[in-house]
Amino acid sequence: MSTMGKYCKAYHLKALRAFSGWSEKAENARRETETEDGKEVEVVRELTDDAIVYVQENYVVTDGIFKDENILFDDVTPEWIAYCQEELAFEIPEYARNELDPVEAKGEQTG
Repeated sequence: MSTMGKYCKAYHLKALRAFSGWSEKAENARRETETEDGKEVEVVRELTDDAIVYVQENYVVTDGIFKDENILFDDVTPEWIAYCQEELAFEIPEYARNELDPVEAKGEQTG
């Protein structure tokens, strides 16, 4: 079953790709239904710079709002956290921070 986190924020993928340590797992992108030769088939969606993705409260990036599905980036390092906070202005709001465990609330990687 999918897990909904306490907080996530949407970004255009272009902003995340600007991080020097970025590497994405494009094969984990959401599936979309397309019609080919009159048949509906599921394909992995193309991740363009304009694609909307989500930074979760644990700094993992997903292609959807659930924090444990369609994970595109999970190399959470102090540099990534600093990039999110300084360049993307990612900050977990107080209401959500109070509900996180102490490690996640500080922006440290959980393991």
